[in-house]
Amino acid sequence: MVVSAINPFRRSAVVRPAVDSGLDWVFFIIGGVSAIWLAYLLLRESFSLGWGQIWFSVVFWILLAYLVLPRLHKILTRIYVPDYFIGRARTSDGLLGDPINLALLGSEGQLHEAMTQAGWTMADDVTLATGWRIVRSTILRRSYLEAPVSPLLLFGRKQDFAYQQEVNGSPGKRHHVRFWRAPDGWRLPGGRHAEWLAAGTYDRRVGFSLFTLQITHKIDANTDLERDHIVATVRAAESGVSVATIKDFSTGYHSRNGGGDAIATDGDLPVIDVRAVDVAPGLAAGIPTDSRDKRPGPTVIGALLVASRGLIAVYAIVSLLVTWDATVAAAVRSDGNDSAAEVELALRALVIGIGAVALIDLLIAWRVFLGRNWARVLAIAVSAISIVLQAISWATDGAAITLQTNLPGLSLDVLLMLALSSERALTYARRRRKAPKRISGRPGNVAAF
Repeated sequence: MVVSAINPFRRSAVVRPAVDSGLDWVFFIIGGVSAIWLAYLLLRESFSLGWGQIWFSVVFWILLAYLVLPRLHKILTRIYVPDYFIGRARTSDGLLGDPINLALLGSEGQLHEAMTQAGWTMADDVTLATGWRIVRSTILRRSYLEAPVSPLLLFGRKQDFAYQQEVNGSPGKRHHVRFWRAPDGWRLPGGRHAEWLAAGTYDRRVGFSLFTLQITHKIDANTDLERDHIVATVRAAESGVSVATIKDFSTGYHSRNGGGDAIATDGDLPVIDVRAVDVAPGLAAGIPTDSRDKRPGPTVIGALLVASRGLIAVYAIVSLLVTWDATVAAAVRSDGNDSAAEVELALRALVIGIGAVALIDLLIAWRVFLGRNWARVLAIAVSAISIVLQAISWATDGAAITLQTNLPGLSLDVLLMLALSSERALTYARRRRKAPKRISGRPGNVAAF
């Protein structure tokens, strides 16, 4: 009998991502549906709070704007928005974002040198600290030259870096442009070579997004003015810069970006050549921007939520131990058939069981934090099962879900699912996945028995 020389480990390495993709898509949908359900429960619960409805409305807005609507947009845009270059960036929610209105030739160091000499400031990355700083600066109208810009996606990833120019010392108004490195060998539609693509727009004020209700910057509709401003500042600062314009690169159009702001462009695409720019020694190698191994916020939040389940279990154990004698006495009184010894034995078993669950949750939380995909999938699966069971009980038996019952627990499960089923958490976990070990024998063959 002839045995096919196929390594089963290599085969599984090919099949597994497809399996993960299907399972993660299911989790993604369940997370979105459960978030809508949670929003409904919160809205219904708010009507019984009286004056408390005021602060509860803020909680509902946060849930709707930053969790429910973004997930809903993400699900829908996966269906109808094409996943190839169409001259538009995309928001992290999947919506069409700003128009790509610049192409560039040159190294990363030359690009940084040209932008710096033209009077532009490199924007900070989006973190909790920089996010809070830009909120404070906007409210207090204080200057923040390095204020971060929100991530937009092109080629399936966020911008490599961004530059900006503040206007009148207020971060609410600014020129800004995002840059993406083009994939190796990639060419513009029509065959022209480009090493970088960019999207430049002008922030005119802070407001609410039309599509997600989030607080965001509102851009000026005439994106061509910002495009021409970027070209003019770079050419004025560097004599070696040349610009060639691709006329009617895209059809002139009126549309809206991911924040619902009107945009209009004539469709021309300037190609800025900075290959003749002399680079300062400190910028020769460019500024490191690869954040593939940087732990994303959803992963950290998901790990904390899993850990909170374990800590809640630990709290339950401590509370039981503190009230041990009273709990035993109450149990004996409620059921005269059990002795104190039998009740204590049952409570000890309960403590051991809860302790085991707490230990497992804390272990899974740690592995999620480290980026282990199996731990992420397991944590999501537990929450998904819990949500589905509660939904069935709510729909069939009319089980009440309120603040006094299990609304907090349901909220924790939904938030955990939304965090760990997000693309950022998924991408990080898959990148951290270890490659399968080779088995003995020749590469590509089944080991001899």
